[in-house]
Amino acid sequence: MSEAAAKTTGKESGARPGRLRFILMLLVSVLALGGGLIAAVGPSRLAELAGLGGAADEVAPETPAEPSTEEMRAALAADPGRMALPLEEIIVNITATTATGRQTSRFLKLDLALIYDAAAPDAARLAEREIYMRDSFQDYLRTLDERDLRGSLGLAELKSELLRRARAISGGEAPREILISDMIVQ
Repeated sequence: MSEAAAKTTGKESGARPGRLRFILMLLVSVLALGGGLIAAVGPSRLAELAGLGGAADEVAPETPAEPSTEEMRAALAADPGRMALPLEEIIVNITATTATGRQTSRFLKLDLALIYDAAAPDAARLAEREIYMRDSFQDYLRTLDERDLRGSLGLAELKSELLRRARAISGGEAPREILISDMIVQ
């Protein structure tokens, strides 16, 4: 009986290294697959795919409430030196990343107005430089990714960059603010 017990023990100890190798190979394979996935899509995108953050933002970028037309008119009426230059709507393609990590294209539609100081020396040039501003705005907007427009920080960065370009095109400090009445990503 002791020989049978020794044989059984020998078989179990022989089976354990094979089972241990299989588990070790399986663990290494899973870790390699996870590392490859992280390298392919990035940690933040992987967290979004896993549902750990940002899933609601993927559907539509968050756009904070903008002042209504009446509020804008009231603000402009309170300061007679400030004028609004409404710009024609801008539609451009921006890049986006699908859930599978593939790059795709989306449309961005913007309706905006430039608020400027009518008393500034360069204010008279704004209307004649409008076409150049639109061109500069479109150049910048085409470089954006859908993720660049998410949240209030994305909107603030967008307004800041458009205002910087408006000031560069006008050649002065007359442009004071960019108001966005509509922003649609489709």
